[in-house]
Amino acid sequence: MELKWLKASATLVGGTVGAGLLGIPYVFARAGFLTGLLCIIIMSVMITMLNLFIGEIALRTKGERHQLTAYAEKFLGKKAKNLMMGATLLTIYGAMLAYIIKSGEILTMILGGNPFNYSIFFFSIIAFLIYLGPRRVRDLKAGMVVLSILFILAIFTLSLPKIQAVNLKSFKPEMLLMPYGVVLFAMMGTHMVPELRKELAGNEKEIRRAILIGSVIPPILYVIFAMSVVGVSGFATSDAAIESIWIGLGNQVGKFSAIFAVLVLATAFLSLGIALRDIYVYDYKMDQIFAWFLTCFVPLFFFLFIKNFIAVLSLTGAVAGGIISTTLIIVYIVAKKRSEREPEYSLNVGRVWLAILIFLFTLGVAYEIAMKIGLIGV
Repeated sequence: MELKWLKASATLVGGTVGAGLLGIPYVFARAGFLTGLLCIIIMSVMITMLNLFIGEIALRTKGERHQLTAYAEKFLGKKAKNLMMGATLLTIYGAMLAYIIKSGEILTMILGGNPFNYSIFFFSIIAFLIYLGPRRVRDLKAGMVVLSILFILAIFTLSLPKIQAVNLKSFKPEMLLMPYGVVLFAMMGTHMVPELRKELAGNEKEIRRAILIGSVIPPILYVIFAMSVVGVSGFATSDAAIESIWIGLGNQVGKFSAIFAVLVLATAFLSLGIALRDIYVYDYKMDQIFAWFLTCFVPLFFFLFIKNFIAVLSLTGAVAGGIISTTLIIVYIVAKKRSEREPEYSLNVGRVWLAILIFLFTLGVAYEIAMKIGLIGV
């Protein structure tokens, strides 16, 4: 029985830890390490609460509803479902675009040559795999989580003798929101929470514990990784950390890190692509080929015009993540009143705290948009 909740926690960790890891050190370095640390602590509390809300929504709902869009439609109506779907599309397409951009740059570090050509090569292979539709993507994702943890611990161990304390003392309170979008992108594993009810069927009382453990582990891993990279490279930390690791820890570690990063990007791209293709096919009744084309070639089109990895992560995380989070909090409030069954746990969160959460997520969206259109300088 103990293994069941532990496996469920691992599912949530697996749905959270991914390519967002690579962007964390850069925003920590730019904002100041202590500023980034404070931001991720605040965000961890917010996301943990959000995940617990979703868990309670799942437990208050009868039947086999395992999609956030289904909860939005049930408790708020069709418009809320469409809003949630739009934000989900922005999240997936934004992530896929970021992975295309960065894959070419990292492959160039390993092999030399033209980043654009390598990005197209990377895209072509993953698009073909999405077309084939492998059925063991979840196993690949689970394997990458284990590799990610080992990778983070290895980098931390190798970095420890070279970490300079001065690089970890910077605090710029005016930059507190600067890491917000990238951190939210890296922390959003909310889509996996409804799956925990399915995994813990018959033992639903363990869902809260599984959510708490699964929500706490990712930020700890991110902080360890950021400490390792920023501690060595300081303000010179590169936008996906790999170049900094290469310079700071040597060619062999750098090449291994680059290969690992490409595997992380490929696994994340593949899992998102198959999930989106299935949404188009099963939820919107699209033809298989057209669904595949729409899934893969929309981000490829935007890649022709956009090349900034961090900007894509930040905008996607802040805007799409903020819309999804705010909508789900409202769903939670309504589900409390229209519960279909007695949940195995019920949170006692006052309306003031719920309003504060909505305000913070909305503030993040506003800040990111203002920053991107130049109203706020960074």
